[in-house]
Amino acid sequence: MRKLGLIGGMSWVSTRTYYERINRFVQRQVGATSSAPMLIESLDFARVYRAQSKEDWEHATDVIAESAQRLSDAGAEMIVIGANSMHKVYRDVEARVSTPILHIAECVGEKMKADGIERAALIGTRNVMTESFYRRRLVSHGVDLLPPDMNYVEELDRIIYEELMVGRATRDAQRSLRSMFTNLQKDGAQAVILACTELQLVVDVDANILPIYDCTGIHADAAARWIIGE
Repeated sequence: MRKLGLIGGMSWVSTRTYYERINRFVQRQVGATSSAPMLIESLDFARVYRAQSKEDWEHATDVIAESAQRLSDAGAEMIVIGANSMHKVYRDVEARVSTPILHIAECVGEKMKADGIERAALIGTRNVMTESFYRRRLVSHGVDLLPPDMNYVEELDRIIYEELMVGRATRDAQRSLRSMFTNLQKDGAQAVILACTELQLVVDVDANILPIYDCTGIHADAAARWIIGE
């Protein structure tokens, strides 16, 4: 098996999910006693939390790129950034390290194309929902995205940063997401793209009004397939 480097800590909740899902995949495919060869650097999320200004994102680029280089130096043959929003700095980080980085939106777009999904709603943090760095990757795979509803953007940003990233999963958040999905279906969405690694804490990805594309799960599975050489 090949060795994966995971940049985590953004938040630690999602890092736990990556670690568990990758290992369960490897255990199923390779053997009951097998586990994934991984290097994990868990960052202090406070260093990149809610980056907004140009200076904030330049700092985030440095933090992620330095982490990627440390993992590469330690023997990682592929790197995964365990946060959707931090893929905003993907190109700059990719240019600074020689080790390839597995892009989360590319993995999701490929799966949606294979499944024949043509129109979907993208939900996540503000920058994921409203900026082009994530959306254009999905569109390049033939997925037409509903325009972001700013009321949803505000509500999701609050739920993600004030509740889920500190480990709180409330009934109110669950109800808000269910209501949101109902309205998105009425607006013509065939599926919902869950582009925040923490949202699965309040969304049942296997039983919902619309098919849910859990970006964390898709990304982790793609990483696990790479590890075992599929």
